[in-house]
Amino acid sequence: MRKRQREKPTIDATPGGLVDDERRRGRGARSNHTGRFEGERRETFDDGWEGLGELDAFKTTVFDDPARTIITRNDSPDISFDRSINPYRGCEHGCIYCFARPTHCFLGHSAGLDFETKLYARTNAATLLERELANPRYQPACMAIGTNTDPYQPIERERRIMRSVLEVLERTNHPVGIVTKSALITRDIDILARMAARGLARAAISVTTLDAKIARAMEPRAPTPRRRLDAVRQLAEAGIPTTVMVAPIIPGLTDPEVERILEAAKEAGARSAGYVMLRLPLEISVLFREWLGSAFPDKADRVMHLMQSMHGGRDYTSEFGMRMRGSGPYAEQIGARFRLAVKRLGFNADHSELRTDLFRRPVLAGQQMQLF
Repeated sequence: MRKRQREKPTIDATPGGLVDDERRRGRGARSNHTGRFEGERRETFDDGWEGLGELDAFKTTVFDDPARTIITRNDSPDISFDRSINPYRGCEHGCIYCFARPTHCFLGHSAGLDFETKLYARTNAATLLERELANPRYQPACMAIGTNTDPYQPIERERRIMRSVLEVLERTNHPVGIVTKSALITRDIDILARMAARGLARAAISVTTLDAKIARAMEPRAPTPRRRLDAVRQLAEAGIPTTVMVAPIIPGLTDPEVERILEAAKEAGARSAGYVMLRLPLEISVLFREWLGSAFPDKADRVMHLMQSMHGGRDYTSEFGMRMRGSGPYAEQIGARFRLAVKRLGFNADHSELRTDLFRRPVLAGQQMQLF
């Protein structure tokens, strides 16, 4: 197998460690600090000869990343699935709050701007999936996609890895649940509608805010809130069970919109709803603080005070059951508001599970076909 060459993080620092606005235009993170696993820290600085002015802007680079396996397993008690697929690593949407950012450090990159600009495409995902589903020991259950980075981020338009994965799942009658904030999912309505008619597919669209200005600052290359709600409408009209995820809720910034988001999603045809509070593990805490101080300086102190009030005085606690909801009065208030709105709007009435009894194990070249 051809060995993949990994680039070193492109570190840049103006006073305070922030990258110049022009170099990061259209990106979410304000910095590109060295990853936590690196043995040395590198920075660029202005030596008085105006060298920073000659640095190139951050551009998106996509690396082919053939994987050895494609189905990832987990046994987390507060997650509703035990297996998932991630067609891409890194995400060009640039959402500042993305909890997948720290995973880029395992690749020798930064969780900051590298995460948004150095992307990895699992080019053999569909082939591997068919091979793993063909294993006689494999037992079907809902396959979650989009639980780490978004499978419908912009490069999917050309790469079409997600669509190739769906083609395998449809061919084998394997259930799938998708989470995305991209309207590009509507491209695959043809596959998803056929699967949904057999009880094999559902989708969830994340809506963080209805304010286009906040969304642009927070999720610079993701579709607008209006386009996401339109995607909900198209999916629902095609008969695909659709959930709206109010996620993440940022206290002091987006939490006043919870009810309005749910009402708009209901009008668009969503059947169910869920929410997740903002999470700030590892590098995300620093990245989010940098962004908040730059984009909403007048709200920064209040937002962080509320965050810490939900995590025992810290930016984040990783305990199962608390990491996605928080604790304390403010967290309880948001939870109560969400539950009341869900009840009033009639969400979450359908508790049916996706079917697994239709699964047809694929037969690979050289394998004996099933008798029944």
